[in-house]
Order: sequence, then structure tokens, then C-alpha cells
Amino acid sequence: MTFDWSEYLKLAQELAGDDASSPSEEAKLRSSVSRAYYAAFCKARNHLRNIDKHKKILSETPPKVNVHKYVRNQFKDSTDESHKKIGGDLDRLRVFRNAADYDDLVSGLESTAAMSVKLTQSVISTLNTL
Repeated sequence: MTFDWSEYLKLAQELAGDDASSPSEEAKLRSSVSRAYYAAFCKARNHLRNIDKHKKILSETPPKVNVHKYVRNQFKDSTDESHKKIGGDLDRLRVFRNAADYDDLVSGLESTAAMSVKLTQSVISTLNTL
């Protein structure tokens, strides 16, 4: 069965404190995958901006580069193995997020959500040591 996208409204209502409707487990898992990606992506972006001094490129408005791709590539193209692993993890997380956010059917969603959390924990942990 395809995902009922209105389940996200129920989740939004629950998160906003409106307990009148309860979202499906699928909506929660999809949101988990999406939020895990953004946790890892934003931490990686901010690391580049604040630590590795990519401020000019990462603060352009309107953006002249795809910032998601730029961040992933900065890590993947590094000679440092920790950076490369972060880039690879960001790639996997993006694939998971795109499926969760756009596909009507996502198989193995529970394991994808668990893997997304695990990968995000790894990315953030590694960033904290750089």
C-alpha cells in the first residue's frame, strides 16, 4: 500500500501538541529518517563553514551551488579517511532521506530508520573529534 502523505499532517499536529489525531508508525519512521539526515548534514555543513573555513561558498544567497552535494563532496574528496567516511555516510543518508521523503512505497523502513540513526550518530561523533 502506498503511503498516505496526510499522515505527516497528523505527525505535525502531534508534535505541535495537538493530540486529536495520532500519526501512523510509517509517518514517524519516515520523519526519523529525514530528521537523521538533516542532523548529520547540518553538523557537517557547519563544520565546513566554521572549522574548515568554507564560509563564502556556504553563505551565498541565493546559493550558486547545491549545498548538499557540495558538503558531501568536500568530505568524500578529502585525503583524510575520517572525512571520506563522513562523506560516504552522508551519501547513504541522503539516499535514505530521499526515499522516505518522496517515494510512495519504501520497503524495509524500520531497518532504514535504525540505520539512519546509527549513521548519523557516527557522523556526529566523528565530527566532534575533528
